[in-house]
Amino acid sequence: MVLRAREIMTERVVTVWEDAPLARAEQRMAEFRYSALPVVDRAFRLVGIVSLVDLLRHRDDPDAVTVADVMTRDVLYMSPTANVAILGHRLRAYGELRVMPIVDRGVLVGVVTRSDLLRRRTAGSRVLRAARRAVGADRTIDMPAAAPRGAGRIGDRDIATLTVSDVMTADGLVTVNPQTPVDEAAEVILAFRFTAVPVVDIDDRLVGILSEADLMSGPLHGGRRTRARSVGEAMTRDVEALGPDEPLTRARSLLSGRGFRVVPVVDDDDLLVGVISRSDLL
Repeated sequence: MVLRAREIMTERVVTVWEDAPLARAEQRMAEFRYSALPVVDRAFRLVGIVSLVDLLRHRDDPDAVTVADVMTRDVLYMSPTANVAILGHRLRAYGELRVMPIVDRGVLVGVVTRSDLLRRRTAGSRVLRAARRAVGADRTIDMPAAAPRGAGRIGDRDIATLTVSDVMTADGLVTVNPQTPVDEAAEVILAFRFTAVPVVDIDDRLVGILSEADLMSGPLHGGRRTRARSVGEAMTRDVEALGPDEPLTRARSLLSGRGFRVVPVVDDDDLLVGVISRSDLL
């Protein structure tokens, strides 16, 4: 049976009006920890989408700029009856796209995110764990204590005077290793609402990064027919990383100019010492 978008979409959508000041979009993204918001008019018709990248590019005076001034107007959307496999393929194919608006006769009725698709992926593993619990064979996943990402750590400071270490998350880092089962890694990403986690070896050296897109590889997501079983099989190995003493402007170039959402920070021995994300730059 074909799975439809309406069966997995989130119907209570956080939106912003097109004539709202950009500062309002920034406030809503920070409050709900979202990376993008659908933009609607007073009739709840979809007119655009605004993202963290838009905020970063216009952060100098967000009260003087409206959402309509910076939003993307040519928005990719799908209908409630869309095949989830096709929807997942589009979320994978367009790397910057994490939110797919669901529109019915011009009106926004929901959204499907990469997280929604990952929850479908882990649903089967939850059933399996329930069965294993029944026979006493289940192992609980220990979730690490994590420091919050994206606290908006720049404030009024001049970005040209700061280094990566001034704003990066250095404590409470959440990582996985190459041997971690992908379903467990997906649960970690969902639990902390991350878009990616660094992958480290036994000595805490960075060996890769695992993103939502890396996990969207099975047939449910319009990807290959066989799914990776371990993080090492699914992760991205060619990782762009920063040093803690590099200028913050270099991080901004990666995060707002080249499409990265999270960049690992390593020392001279490739030991992971932090991460920096888009929302850290607000």
